[in-house]
Amino acid sequence: MNVLEETELRVSLMKVTRRLRAEKSDSELTDSQLSVLAVLDRRGPLTPRALSDFERVQPPSMTRTLAALADRGLVNREPDPADGRQIIVRITGSGVAAVTETRRQRDAWLARRLADLDPDERAVLATASQILRRIADS
Repeated sequence: MNVLEETELRVSLMKVTRRLRAEKSDSELTDSQLSVLAVLDRRGPLTPRALSDFERVQPPSMTRTLAALADRGLVNREPDPADGRQIIVRITGSGVAAVTETRRQRDAWLARRLADLDPDERAVLATASQILRRIADS
């Protein structure tokens, strides 16, 4: 790829990501809050530090995010049974519902867009998604 193609790829990825993020069930939740809920839904209870590391944010930012989610009843913070000095964050049923509905809306938006493509274009995107996953996970 040349520089212009790389730039076009980056801009396209950002536009699709931005558009997908606009599809959420609760517009009062920030992208950061939804991301934390999704991590807890997929991975189970975690410490705030583990969440900070996973989300690549500073602990004070995670503290604010978790406080906002707890205030809305979307997460519970509990003492760690193995180490009383630590806190474990657990998603609540309401948090799971928010994540599930947001995923449903985002999946529906993407499915509508993919339906407009021909089979060859969808095949290219299926291959590209595997490559992009490898890039993101490295």
